[in-house]
Amino acid sequence: MVKKDYYEILGVTQDANKQDIKKAYRKLALKYHPDKSKEPGAEERFKEISEAYAVLSDPEKRKQYNLYGHAGINQNYSYEDIFRGVDFGDIFRDLNIGFDFGFGDIFNQFFGRSRRGRRTPPQGRDIRYDIQIPLEKAYTGTTQDLSITRMEQCDTCEGTGIKPGYHPVTCPHCGGKGQIQHVRRTGFGQFTQIMPCPECQGAGQLIKDPCLKCGGQGVIKRQRSIRVKIPRGVQTGTKLRLAREGEAGTNGAPPGDLYVIVHVAPHSRFQRSGDDLYYTLDLSFPQAALGAEVGIKTMDDTVSLKIPPGTQNGDTFKVKGKGMPHLNSHSSGDLMVQTKIMVPKKLTSQEKELLRQFAEETGVNVKKRFGILK
Repeated sequence: MVKKDYYEILGVTQDANKQDIKKAYRKLALKYHPDKSKEPGAEERFKEISEAYAVLSDPEKRKQYNLYGHAGINQNYSYEDIFRGVDFGDIFRDLNIGFDFGFGDIFNQFFGRSRRGRRTPPQGRDIRYDIQIPLEKAYTGTTQDLSITRMEQCDTCEGTGIKPGYHPVTCPHCGGKGQIQHVRRTGFGQFTQIMPCPECQGAGQLIKDPCLKCGGQGVIKRQRSIRVKIPRGVQTGTKLRLAREGEAGTNGAPPGDLYVIVHVAPHSRFQRSGDDLYYTLDLSFPQAALGAEVGIKTMDDTVSLKIPPGTQNGDTFKVKGKGMPHLNSHSSGDLMVQTKIMVPKKLTSQEKELLRQFAEETGVNVKKRFGILK
């Protein structure tokens, strides 16, 4: 099934700013909130507009969507990632409906909580790891071993947090449901507020005999070596996601993800702009004036470049396909060679005489006020 365009779902244009997007979402959310709307399919419509808002309100997700459409979102984010970090609460508090209208129940469907069941243990935290590589490695691609310190599932209790041989007990406060319900009457009518049980934190069970190794947390700290494959063409800011390599969740919940942020170190010869490389070629005056053929050392070989007669300082020549590889592509950028005419600081007597003759021949005045240059 083809997914609808996020901008179309919210009824905004692609040049809409963040406030326009938020305003459109507020209006639609108020209309389709499942505990308020009587329209058929309101709950599905509510989830649809919430997903669109989660993407378009985040600058990085919106950039990926604008460039690649739904494929850019699906390839870079899990369903949980789409909603992670998005603050819906302030919108609904402003509208005076917030969690009182059961928004928490609908929102929790995105994060694995059932609508009327007990609270699912939260997924483990994501980990960020910054790594620097030389330009040569960004050109060829490489593999790196990362030393990661993270929380992992306790091998004694297998993540339950319970002492082996013992069992959890049903929470007496919520009767094992993991939720408690409050009914509130206002001038707008009667509203039901459902929230996690404060006694068991939504688990529905209490641990009376915690695991001695992890202290009942279900996780312990460990150091691991994780190998990551860095593809050709990465540049500073490229984010690589290693699913389920983050910290373990509590009570057997799935782990988070590991995000490797790549930084490419400056190079001694090349300047990078996108996937193009820039190289400054030093030329003597005779080479620039008469033309020449010079060898240019690229990232992986040497190419011959013809310099036409009359080349000026700052002229740029393109060597096609000799730049950086495009990420996830078989094509490459270009090598841009910029000329720099070198003027010698010292000349022999013969060189000076030849230059004077050249100046006279071309009508260039090289005389000083008090005599001829020597």
